[in-house]
Amino acid sequence: MKRLLFIYNSHAGKGRARTHLSGILEALAREGWLVSVWPTTGQGDATQVAAELGAYYDRVVCCGGDGTLNEVVSGLIQLRHPPVLGYIPAGTTNDFSRNLALPRGMEAAAATAASGFPKACDIGSFNGRTFVYVAAFGAFTDVSYDTPQSLKNAFGHLAYLMEGAARLGSLKPYTLRVEHDGGVVEGDFFYGMVSNTVSVGGFQGLPKDQVKLDDGLFEVILVKKPTTPQEIQGIARGLALQNLDASRGAVLGFHTAKLTVSSAVPLPWTLDGEYGGDPTEAEIENRCQALEIVHGKP
Repeated sequence: MKRLLFIYNSHAGKGRARTHLSGILEALAREGWLVSVWPTTGQGDATQVAAELGAYYDRVVCCGGDGTLNEVVSGLIQLRHPPVLGYIPAGTTNDFSRNLALPRGMEAAAATAASGFPKACDIGSFNGRTFVYVAAFGAFTDVSYDTPQSLKNAFGHLAYLMEGAARLGSLKPYTLRVEHDGGVVEGDFFYGMVSNTVSVGGFQGLPKDQVKLDDGLFEVILVKKPTTPQEIQGIARGLALQNLDASRGAVLGFHTAKLTVSSAVPLPWTLDGEYGGDPTEAEIENRCQALEIVHGKP
């Protein structure tokens, strides 16, 4: 019988994984898996478990938010031959799940995680640290990891908006040099995003035809700080780029497999919604098709 390791975060979202645990396990078993269960016990626990036990299983399924997904991927990516990964989203935003065509309902998502369609997926490396779908700096990028879990549980997406609104007066640009496959960009930017996703912060971002999870390329957006209401409107229009490489005004966009972001001062980053440190230089690399992740559609 095929063996499956189920790793879940009972505190993610509103404790949804804990509430639906029996239904999830039944859905996994119905697909013919012999299931071992591991509830996470603290930060970094999922990474350690995935790295130490993942090689002994045919599939690993994780249940939680984007932070839990990041931890499990960080563990599996250490293995020479990582098993296929299934994902049951149970967090507040669940950004990455929007790329996977997963069904609604945790039991249905569990069935898909057990019997869906494995597809190769690129994984990001940020100064040697793993991220699944986004590395970002600047305006509002600290909202996710600074928002209290109790507030997330009570208000969901509204919690991020409430926390973000308090930051409007504190926006500041960073003077950066960005080296990428197509050249060098220099300037003052108040926001930057290196991503492999159609959704960030719970909001739909780039058009789906611009994002391919397995092409070895990141989608990069850099935004200069607005000084007038007209520039703010221009940025909003620019972020709706139908062609990422057709940059508009204060919004620059391009594809790249590698980039180096250099700053004269420490630059705080977020990786998959969690604090990623504040280096003055960030080496970011796309690890093409490094892991297979289950999708809901072929």
